[in-house]
Amino acid sequence: MPIPLKFLNESEKEKLVKQLEEQFGIKKIPWKIARFGKERIIIFSGDISDKEIFNLDKFSRIEGIGLYFAKIDEKTKDIRLSIEGAQLLRSQITKNIFELDEEQAEKWMMGQELNVATGKKGFFIMKFQDDFFGTGKISENKISNFIPKSRRLKYKESRIE
Repeated sequence: MPIPLKFLNESEKEKLVKQLEEQFGIKKIPWKIARFGKERIIIFSGDISDKEIFNLDKFSRIEGIGLYFAKIDEKTKDIRLSIEGAQLLRSQITKNIFELDEEQAEKWMMGQELNVATGKKGFFIMKFQDDFFGTGKISENKISNFIPKSRRLKYKESRIE
C-alpha cells in the first residue's frame, strides 16, 4: 500500500515554520510543503496543482516530484533537516549550529559519529566554514550522523608532500 501524500494547509504550514523557527531560526518557507507518511517532508515549487499531483500519484509513486527537505523524529517530534534542506535555508539558520573543525568535518562526511561532549541535546545543523552538512543529533557524549551511505565520502586521498 503506497504511503499517503498530504499537502499541508496554511495552518499546518505555519505550525511547521514556527517549529523550524524555534529549532533553527528559520522564519519562512516560500514553497508548498507535503508529507509522505508521518515523518517525511518534501517541498515543491512547481506550477502543477495539488489535484494534478494526486492524479499522477495514482499511476506512479511521485515522491520524487519534490525535494526531500526534512523528517519529523517519531519520538521527540523535532525536525531533522536534510542536507538539501539545510543548504536551501542556510541564510535563515541562526540557532543550533555545531561548528565542525576540519578533522571533524572529514569524519562527518565519511558517516562517522563524533565523540564530543557538548553539554547540549537535540538536532543541530552541522557546519564547516561556509558549508552546511545537514543535521546531527547531539546527546551527552556524541553526535549521531544521518548522512546516507550512498552520499558518504568513501576514503581520504593521501596528500603528497
